[in-house]
Amino acid sequence: MANRLKEKYQSQVRAQLQDRFKYRNPMQVPKLEKVVINMSVGDAIQNSKALDAAVRELTQISGQKPVITKARKSIAAFKLREGMNIGAKVTLRGERMYDFLDKLFNIVLPRIRDFRGLNRKSFDGRGNYNLGLREQLVFPEIEFDKVDKARGMDIVIVTTAKNDEEATEFLTQMGLPLQKQQAAGATR
Repeated sequence: MANRLKEKYQSQVRAQLQDRFKYRNPMQVPKLEKVVINMSVGDAIQNSKALDAAVRELTQISGQKPVITKARKSIAAFKLREGMNIGAKVTLRGERMYDFLDKLFNIVLPRIRDFRGLNRKSFDGRGNYNLGLREQLVFPEIEFDKVDKARGMDIVIVTTAKNDEEATEFLTQMGLPLQKQQAAGATR
């Protein structure tokens, strides 16, 4: 079974982007490269079991075993030493990436309370989009009863787009729910 998001890209989005930006070569059209999900666990300094719970939840969310991240340098104020385990991250590519983004756009983000769209200013200038979630409970795989603590995560969507304009157009056509643009001169 082919992925819905991948099919949508191949059948609709690629042709629309090629027309809009006048690409001569179809290989110039932006595409998804990878999705990186990072969950840092501040409690891991005192409690190593907190990191195990984060790894288990990240595995359920992504369908892939995460890599444990270590502190790069020591910070005395946080009682943190270089090389200590402080988080977990997963890099998704291919089918898993499309499955995850489909779930994120259509199930997870609409479940967030008072959700009015993602911030348009979260592009990095090179065609990548960053977003943060405050808790892992919005994912359908996570069982509410088994969660010991709400943990946030950062999600980075890496594309081959050259700039923010191309990336914005590409990701909105793929289904990323961005906030509506303010009209020029509109007051809040």
